[in-house]
Amino acid sequence: MGAVESWSRVMDLLRQHAPATYADLPGPATEEMLAAAEERMGIALHPDLRAWLLQNNLDLPEEDVDDDVACCGFEGFPDEGIFFLGLRAIEKLYAMRSVPGGVDPQDDPDDPFWRNEWIPFLSDQDGWTGKFVDVRDGRVGRWFIGTATNAEEYASLADYFDTVAAMLTRIAEGNHPNCTVTEGRLVWR
Repeated sequence: MGAVESWSRVMDLLRQHAPATYADLPGPATEEMLAAAEERMGIALHPDLRAWLLQNNLDLPEEDVDDDVACCGFEGFPDEGIFFLGLRAIEKLYAMRSVPGGVDPQDDPDDPFWRNEWIPFLSDQDGWTGKFVDVRDGRVGRWFIGTATNAEEYASLADYFDTVAAMLTRIAEGNHPNCTVTEGRLVWR
């Protein structure tokens, strides 16, 4: 299953079990928006990331953006304290994380904290932790400021979305220890 199909499964589960949360999510990005973002960032997005953003560009409406935080997103989805990034937030966080020379630290390119080939798609509001897609091969990794980066947490964006779908299924069944659905919304304890 590809990223689009896996994401569609996530959206179907959200629509069915947490319709109020689902209703808050915006529509897709356009090819023009993606091309402009790629030009500003100076890097092409991985095809899976592009396909996902063409399904849902999860940027907050302009009036809800808080300029005092590193990243803004739909709080509580997919998890408490961490959220999917829309294209505008991806660009902002990418600009914060990118480094001259493309690798941080430059003297250890085989085990870096960050590579400019990594495009963030999930983060906390401070930009200290999150997940990224490696544009070279589509793997999904995880960063956390101050610790080693796991560049191979998932084989693909589809694999990661499958775990989100499994989590939403557990929530819908009442089998998740930290989340329930109340009045059609995901509610984290």
